[in-house]
Amino acid sequence: MSDKELEGKLDQAKGKVKEEVGKMTNDSSTEAEGKADQAEGKIKEGLGEAKRKIKNTFDGK
Repeated sequence: MSDKELEGKLDQAKGKVKEEVGKMTNDSSTEAEGKADQAEGKIKEGLGEAKRKIKNTFDGK
Protein backbone atom coordinates (compact mmCIF):
# COMPACT_ATOMS: atom_id res chain seq x y z
CA MET A 1 0.00 0.00 0.00
CA SER A 2 1.38 3.39 -0.98
CA ASP A 3 1.52 6.48 1.19
CA LYS A 4 -1.22 8.11 -0.90
CA GLU A 5 -3.49 5.10 -0.45
CA LEU A 6 -2.97 5.21 3.31
CA GLU A 7 -3.55 8.95 3.39
CA GLY A 8 -6.80 8.43 1.48
CA LYS A 9 -8.00 5.77 3.92
CA LEU A 10 -7.20 8.06 6.86
CA ASP A 11 -9.10 10.93 5.25
CA GLN A 12 -12.08 8.62 4.75
CA ALA A 13 -12.02 7.57 8.40
CA LYS A 14 -11.75 11.17 9.62
CA GLY A 15 -14.57 12.15 7.29
CA LYS A 16 -16.79 9.38 8.61
CA VAL A 17 -16.21 10.55 12.19
CA LYS A 18 -16.96 14.15 11.20
CA GLU A 19 -20.12 13.03 9.38
CA GLU A 20 -21.35 11.09 12.43
CA VAL A 21 -20.59 14.01 14.77
CA GLY A 22 -22.60 16.24 12.44
CA LYS A 23 -25.52 13.80 12.55
CA MET A 24 -25.41 13.52 16.35
CA THR A 25 -25.30 17.31 16.82
CA ASN A 26 -27.76 18.13 14.02
CA ASP A 27 -25.02 20.15 12.30
CA SER A 28 -25.66 19.70 8.60
CA SER A 29 -22.54 21.70 7.70
CA THR A 30 -20.24 19.36 9.64
CA GLU A 31 -22.06 16.34 8.24
CA ALA A 32 -21.57 17.64 4.70
CA GLU A 33 -17.88 18.36 5.38
CA GLY A 34 -17.47 14.79 6.56
CA LYS A 35 -19.03 13.43 3.40
CA ALA A 36 -16.77 15.67 1.29
CA ASP A 37 -13.71 14.51 3.24
CA GLN A 38 -14.68 10.90 2.58
CA ALA A 39 -15.05 11.55 -1.14
CA GLU A 40 -11.66 13.27 -1.23
CA GLY A 41 -10.15 10.32 0.61
CA LYS A 42 -11.58 7.86 -1.90
CA ILE A 43 -10.06 9.86 -4.74
CA LYS A 44 -6.65 9.98 -3.04
CA GLU A 45 -6.79 6.25 -2.36
CA GLY A 46 -7.73 5.52 -5.97
CA LEU A 47 -4.95 7.70 -7.35
CA GLY A 48 -2.45 6.07 -5.01
CA GLU A 49 -3.58 2.63 -6.07
CA ALA A 50 -3.35 3.50 -9.76
CA LYS A 51 0.11 4.98 -9.29
CA ARG A 52 1.26 1.86 -7.41
CA LYS A 53 -0.11 -0.46 -10.10
CA ILE A 54 1.54 1.52 -12.88
CA LYS A 55 4.85 1.51 -11.02
CA ASN A 56 4.58 -2.24 -10.41
CA THR A 57 3.85 -2.84 -14.08
CA PHE A 58 6.97 -0.99 -15.18
CA ASP A 59 9.08 -2.52 -12.42
CA GLY A 60 7.98 -6.00 -13.52
CA LYS A 61 6.24 -6.91 -10.26
